[in-house]
Amino acid sequence: MRCLLPVGFLLSCIGTLAFCSTSLGQDSGASKRGALRPTENLKVEGIPDISLDLVDSVRLYTEARGASALDWHPTDRSMLVSTRFGNSNQIHRVAMPGGARYQVTFYQEPVGSAEYLPNDPSSFLFTRDSGGNEFAQLFRFDLPSGTATLLTDGGRSQNGGWVWDRTKTKIIYTSTRRNGADRDLWLMDPKDPASNRLVFELTGGGWSVTDWSPDNQQVLIQETLSVNQSNIYIGDVATGKLRPITDPKEQVSYDAPRFTRDGKGIWVGSDREGEFSQLVRIDLDTRATESITKEFDWDVEASQLSEDRSRIAFSINRNGISEVYIYDVESKSKRKVEGLPIGIASIGPWHPARDEFAVTVASARSASDVYSVDAKTLSVERWTESELGGISPDSLSLPQLIEWKSFDGRVISGFLYQPSSKFAGPRPVIINIHGGPEGQSRPNFLARNNYFINELGCAIIFPNVRGSTGYGKSFTKLDNGLQRLDSVRDIGALLDWIGEDKRFDPKRIMVTGGSYGGYMTLACAVEYNDRIACALDIVGISHFGTFLKNTESYRRDLRRVEYGDERVAEVAEFFERIAPLNNAKRITKPLFVVQGGNDPRVPLSEADQIVERVKSNGGGVWYLMASDEGHGFRKKNNADFQFYATTLFVKKYLLGTP
Repeated sequence: MRCLLPVGFLLSCIGTLAFCSTSLGQDSGASKRGALRPTENLKVEGIPDISLDLVDSVRLYTEARGASALDWHPTDRSMLVSTRFGNSNQIHRVAMPGGARYQVTFYQEPVGSAEYLPNDPSSFLFTRDSGGNEFAQLFRFDLPSGTATLLTDGGRSQNGGWVWDRTKTKIIYTSTRRNGADRDLWLMDPKDPASNRLVFELTGGGWSVTDWSPDNQQVLIQETLSVNQSNIYIGDVATGKLRPITDPKEQVSYDAPRFTRDGKGIWVGSDREGEFSQLVRIDLDTRATESITKEFDWDVEASQLSEDRSRIAFSINRNGISEVYIYDVESKSKRKVEGLPIGIASIGPWHPARDEFAVTVASARSASDVYSVDAKTLSVERWTESELGGISPDSLSLPQLIEWKSFDGRVISGFLYQPSSKFAGPRPVIINIHGGPEGQSRPNFLARNNYFINELGCAIIFPNVRGSTGYGKSFTKLDNGLQRLDSVRDIGALLDWIGEDKRFDPKRIMVTGGSYGGYMTLACAVEYNDRIACALDIVGISHFGTFLKNTESYRRDLRRVEYGDERVAEVAEFFERIAPLNNAKRITKPLFVVQGGNDPRVPLSEADQIVERVKSNGGGVWYLMASDEGHGFRKKNNADFQFYATTLFVKKYLLGTP
């Protein structure tokens, strides 16, 4: 099962910036030392000069980095991790708990997933896209020579999600290379790229492959139609035919199926029996279902089977906090892992030759780091200790769970981060709305956002409006289709709550968010223009109709399930009526729009059109576009510039600082 992690509105990554002594902004705000020059990849409109003094003053908050587990070495006790020493995340090798991170790849672009060849640890597979376009290609990296071989087509296709067969010599993986819209399954020996062949030609963009059968003749295939509905099939590799395991007519969510050790059943996440996803076993002959986590009224968010399939490591999401357990298949017993830090855990792989698994954990006071858990003793060892850039962990605000009643009496919750008591008087508030909308704000590490709390005295609230995951499948459906504005009204109720609390200044509120959170930001700028001071939209949707027309074809149908089908007249009319683009004349408070030029999810056109419309109406708007980024800024030089500009925006329009 997948672990849903929150996406902050300021993404962190590393690099260098060019400087000059000449002011390039529209307003003069630079110090005598000079201003920061935007690099050629950045389009900057309306943003004042960024002084070198500002850069120096916030530097402490730009150098934090995290690490995440990728794969174990097939025989020894070392692992591959992802972390950043330069401008983007790269693959590193760590030889032991607490060992040094030895960098292996050195690309300009961030590197994604990585996994050793099980029978040849001198090589590993990895994915990498270009400029954030998410057209990930599959490569084989040779450690002795330091060279990489392209294994896929190298074009506008998404490739990845591979699974090794039982002989550990071939992989089956997903690719959109046939037509860019449908996600097919391909088979290949990574040592022989010429062996690559199409084995399952499928229709739709929501397909994934998760496991091979014990006889190595069949694979488990998942078809995701929405966050609330998916189907499971068994595919015959020789014939390319699919056999359904679940009922395609049922609106049930299934996730990450794996064969049991004897191949007579599957382990899978399912919400068929209630509001939350449980870890269940399905008998393939009788279709009988047995839940092993029915005592939890929270989602099982992730699980991993051990190499011998005798144990399952899984985590539950209890109100945003992860709890990790180990289930013994034979004894049917569960044990809770107590030695991990309190935070958000992502279950990593099991070691192929040892009874232990990796876990990546992040919290409000620590960036993500890698740990291992011994399945016999439950002992925990820390493998990485990521730097916070010189920030003291004790100085970082801890989240407080808050609740408020919305327009219909429904209780909505979120997390509040408050500044220290050294800031007197009612505090300005930043409302940061997560993307998805099938996502959840959780008490994660805030990275650069800590600057606004610690140094500027802002409170930050991360709401989980209706449509968020983690609170049951019924709650997740509450914003679908024509109910879209109900989630916006949840923010209106939050504004009421803020106004009634003397800790906050209701005249100084900024709304921000990324992706779907960007749409929410624009919608709030329309609906609550007189109740906010300013708004920051990051890769946001400005019109659902134009968004669905221009988003990549492999994801269009998946988004129609959530937002509505623009080909239906009633829906099209609704989109026209609620579009921030069509209501931009109501946006009179300052607006800052951030966009990646290669974004395949929310295309560049969504940002361009709202910027031009607001400008044509006489509204004030700042615009930052990075031509080498996609759905959010992943490279540190770009993320740093975004942070500097955001700091100026917050100081000027939220705090009223000249």
